[in-house]
Amino acid sequence: MLRLLLLLILAGAGWFGWTLYQAREREGALDLGAPPGLLDGRRLTGLTGDFRGCRAALERAGVRYTALAPVRAGHCGYADGVRLSGGAATVKLAPASLGTSCAVAASLARWTWDAVQPAAVRHFGTTVVSIETFGSYSCRRLYGRREGGWSEHSTADAIDIAGFRLADGRRITVAGDWRGEDAAARFLHDVRDGACRLFATTLSPDYNAAHRDHLHLDQAARGTAGWRACR
Repeated sequence: MLRLLLLLILAGAGWFGWTLYQAREREGALDLGAPPGLLDGRRLTGLTGDFRGCRAALERAGVRYTALAPVRAGHCGYADGVRLSGGAATVKLAPASLGTSCAVAASLARWTWDAVQPAAVRHFGTTVVSIETFGSYSCRRLYGRREGGWSEHSTADAIDIAGFRLADGRRITVAGDWRGEDAAARFLHDVRDGACRLFATTLSPDYNAAHRDHLHLDQAARGTAGWRACR
């Protein structure tokens, strides 16, 4: 009986502590440069519905950007698009004309700081200078279906990462380097795992053949409730 009582007390204390932690994490403005927290992904996804707050978060972190004109195309479009243009510790995105939703841009900045650069230094002893992409906004349904739900790309809330250019000139690609046990493969798996903590959805070649050459990262609305997909 005493042991059961102690377990109940410990469980209650743990629940209370977790509740306080969640409340503290939600308070105040999001600091993209803060140390990693358990609710980072949820808070980043929440920026999808807060364009003003998202832009403020980028500015506080020293990330330069250009706000894009709204796009409307039937079920598709966005009103929170930005184009990252440098500043702080961000890296170049290719193509340079790439625009994404602000929430995705903020998440990319955090991912670069928390996962991409540390993994590059760990595996290659150098840093990433550019991230190659297959784009963000595309007015299409899920997996190119003619019917059914719309892709997160249809609102620029997704981006497809194709590869990375290192400061020493080396190029690491998802298509060419995902498989294996070498440093390039370990790097790609590490950055995938890092994205899983920050994005609502992270899909890699381990998911299906459609993702054999890229990492799909998105901030689907379900991420605000903590529902994440990582494959």
